Amino acid sequence: MEVGGAQPAGAAAVVTEARFAQRYRQYLEEQQLLDGRHRVEKLPDGRVALPVLGETLPEPHLRELRERVAPGSTCVLTRLLRAAPSRKAQGCPPARRLCLEVRRWAEARGVTWSQELEADLPRSWQRHGNLLLLSEDCFQAEQWKQLEPELWETVASALGVQRLARRGRVSPNGARTPAVALLLGDHGWVEHVDNGIRYKFDVTRCMFSSGNISEKLRVASLPCAGEVLVDLYAGIGYFTLPFLVHAGAAFVHACEWSPHAVAALSTNLEINGVADRCQIHFGDNRKLQLSSVADRVNLGLLPSSEEGWPVACQVLRQDAGGVLHIHQNVDSFPGKKPQLPGRSGLEEEKQTCLPQITSNQKEKQTGSDSRRKKQAGAIKPEWRRWAESADVRIAALLQQLHGKPWKTQILNIHPVKSYAPHVDHVVLDLECRPCPLIC
Repeated sequence: MEVGGAQPAGAAAVVTEARFAQRYRQYLEEQQLLDGRHRVEKLPDGRVALPVLGETLPEPHLRELRERVAPGSTCVLTRLLRAAPSRKAQGCPPARRLCLEVRRWAEARGVTWSQELEADLPRSWQRHGNLLLLSEDCFQAEQWKQLEPELWETVASALGVQRLARRGRVSPNGARTPAVALLLGDHGWVEHVDNGIRYKFDVTRCMFSSGNISEKLRVASLPCAGEVLVDLYAGIGYFTLPFLVHAGAAFVHACEWSPHAVAALSTNLEINGVADRCQIHFGDNRKLQLSSVADRVNLGLLPSSEEGWPVACQVLRQDAGGVLHIHQNVDSFPGKKPQLPGRSGLEEEKQTCLPQITSNQKEKQTGSDSRRKKQAGAIKPEWRRWAESADVRIAALLQQLHGKPWKTQILNIHPVKSYAPHVDHVVLDLECRPCPLIC
């Protein structure tokens, strides 16, 4: 085989009769030719296939097996397309197995192995069925380019997948398009299951953040029965689907401007059986032709969803208001405070809108206050300062839009994950209600 040719999939193996298999194995082990990464297999016709290192076995070894090791045996070469890993290989950590196999394969092609190459191998990845998504910081050395595309077949074989893709930087556009390159395979469509919900998407076109699972679980537990929701940044349905499938929302208006995400969202609504309770609004949500329809609005855009705040205020029900779920990346550097808008006049208006609390309500509030105090102990001051700033700004937007004061209340500040050092992804649940006329 030529060095530059395509490497066949699977593992090379020597096939012989079962009664000669042990002698073959002993010889191959002595010559360091037995491939310990794959299991010796018994074929349907009763013969035994012993995996060997390399892409073939030189003729002198084949002749030695037939004439001296086991005279009278039949000795043929084959390729095990679905070679099963040996028990030893199964006990080897995947990153270590990858290093050993890539090194052996590269050295067989005249590459001098180095610490630089070893450090350039991936240590972690995302697995989506038979597709593996590598991070952007691996296989960057120039030597790898000379080994493509056969390199990717070796990597895929070592990690037990059929397709490979590598992540790049997220494109700095509003659609947050992932710069993912397909390295091996003919398409990037995969399926992921979270909390019983099926998500299908193309990894080269759409993002999927497994780090948001805590928020998706929380959304799924919210009491949304009978409610109409607007999801301003629906994507492939990260939150639209939990609202529909588990939280019991009556209807969701899902806004998305990426055609690739819309294609995946449409598929996901169908395969989860909720397409009849969702309308997709394709395009810029700032031009959304909806108003006064939502009991709840989800604003799941990072690093900030501020551009969607006016639209969120527009779609809230004018008669009853509702709840906003506002996502934000918040800096947590000690001493760094966000700029707060002017509060004096607005705070006075908000205070005058607060209803009088009866004695029975006070008793109920005592328990909820103790829960809030316990929760507040885990909330960073920076999160609270940002939430209070957002609270004031949303109240001002609502008053400006509707021409009358609204009362707003911080229900919850929920941490999702650490987005980067000193940067936290948090969600603010903000209740927004129009003030009664007596205000």
